[in-house]
This record gives sequence, C-alpha cells and structure tokens, in this order.
Amino acid sequence: MKLKIIIGSLLVFTCIAANTQPVNKHGALKVEGTKLVGRDGKPVLLRGMSFGWHNLWPRMYNAGAVKWLKDDWKCTVVRAALGIELNDSGYLKNPVSSAAKIKAVVDAAIKEGIYVIIDWHDHNIHLKESKAFFSEMAALYGKYPNVIYEVFNEPDYETWPEVKAYSEEVIKTIRAIDPDNIILVGSPRWDQDIQLPAADPVKGYANLMYTVHFYAATHKQWLRDRTDEAIQKGLAIFISESAGMEASGDGPLNYEEWQKWIDWMEARGLSWITWSVSDKDESCSVLKKSAASGGNWKESDLKESGIKTREYLRKYNANE
Repeated sequence: MKLKIIIGSLLVFTCIAANTQPVNKHGALKVEGTKLVGRDGKPVLLRGMSFGWHNLWPRMYNAGAVKWLKDDWKCTVVRAALGIELNDSGYLKNPVSSAAKIKAVVDAAIKEGIYVIIDWHDHNIHLKESKAFFSEMAALYGKYPNVIYEVFNEPDYETWPEVKAYSEEVIKTIRAIDPDNIILVGSPRWDQDIQLPAADPVKGYANLMYTVHFYAATHKQWLRDRTDEAIQKGLAIFISESAGMEASGDGPLNYEEWQKWIDWMEARGLSWITWSVSDKDESCSVLKKSAASGGNWKESDLKESGIKTREYLRKYNANE
C-alpha cells in the first residue's frame, strides 16, 4: 500500500510539473492582430534571457545553464544567439560547430518545456548562409511548439527595403518547412526604426512579429512612443533584446528608465528578453567570471544587472 501511495504521489507531482511548464500551458503560439496568443487564444507574455554571442561565450551554451535559467530565474523563454561574424568560431567560418551550440540550447529548452528563440545574430546581410541555417533548424525543430525564429538580430545601416527583401526570402525558406511557428523580423538602426515596417510590413505570411531592442539609459520615451504608433498601425511587437544600461552595453544602470520600460511592456502585454548570459567585463553581461558554465549561480556570481534581471524575472513570471 505504501508503495502504491509513493508511486501515486510521484505521478501527481510529475503531472503538476509538466502542466506548469510554459509550453505545456500555452502550446503552439500564434499572432492574432497585434497580440501573441497561445493555443486557447489567450494572450501570452514571455519573459526570459538571451545568451551572449555563441562564438564569444560558448561555455554557457549547455543544458545546465538552460535548466538553471528556467528553475531559478523562472525564464519562460531563452534566446540562443548564433554569432555570424567576429572571429573564426562564427557561423560563416565554422557552421557545423556553431549550429551545434545552438542545438544544445534548443534541445535543452524543449526538454525543460520553455520557449526558445533561434537568433541569427548578425548586423549584415548574409542571405545564402541564413537560408541554409534556417532550413536546417526548421527541418530539425519545426515540429516543436517551443521554437521561435529570429531571422536578423539587428540590421544596422541597411535600408528597410533591403531588410524586408532579405526577410521575405528567409521567411519563405522557413515556411516551406515549418508553416506556423513564430518568426521575428528586425528593422534598421539596431531595431530602432520600427516605424518603417509599420508603414510597409511583410505581407502574405501569418505569425510574424517585429523586434524592438532597447537599452534603458539610451533609449527612452521616444522609442516607446514610436513603438506605440507601430502597434496602433497593426504591428505585432516582440522585445527580443533589452537591458538597463547604455546601448554600448556598458555604463551604469538607469533603474528609473528601466522600470518605465518594464511597466510599459507589462501594460501592453509585450514579451521581453534581457541581454545577456555572458561574463564579459561590461555591465550588460549578467555573470561574473566566477559563474559556473552550467548554472547553480550564487548571488556573488551575478553582476548588478544580473541581480536586477533575476529579480524582475522571478517577480513577473511568478504565476507562469
């Protein structure tokens, strides 16, 4: 009898744990109007962390870190940032090992029942390579409701017609394999010029969202106002990168302005990601060098931005 009770208790605990996983709760995501919604049509607001460039901080790209971000930081989504350029470990020069790092995070997110953004982390157009990568990712992961594709992290000096044409080609490639998972589209000037796609959006595809990035000490009310106008014009927005310091990724945190952004996103039901799980000597990297690769981070392993971001995530994801 005791054995049956123990087994029964374990089964109940397992079922409760599974039902509290964000993907089990919300299922396949879709866009209705300007809102991200779950399988039941109810709005979904994802909050989580972005890993740093995979080719600069590869040690963080592992299942332990993903599990810790889910369990301790309460992330409902993580973002795997595929570094395209910068060094010989980037995707352009080393595609196989680069893709393996992304797969490690995606596989772990699927196991943990959270959502995961596959981010083409580039500032320039590399259409051929991008199409090859997303073909591979869609073939591997298109059947999983966990996956979100971000096709161009931060266009810098490209025009919107150039970004739009590139995005349409990559979207077409993904949709030939995966007809319905969410796709995120960037805009010029590091995802600041959201008014441009608002005036001329990509057409002919469902479940598209557009990314806005902010760093609170640099980007203030003017960018919130610009984004509000884009939403009013019908654009679905996802804040796929953000933090509390200057756009350089360094400098002091502007707590007042960061809280304004948080309040603004929460009021509008906008999903948001904070940058980044890395240990560079800059204020936007949330970890110190002492932080283990696989999680289990103590507060002493966290920088100021890490302590605050963890606080935000644990507070706002408390009911997820």
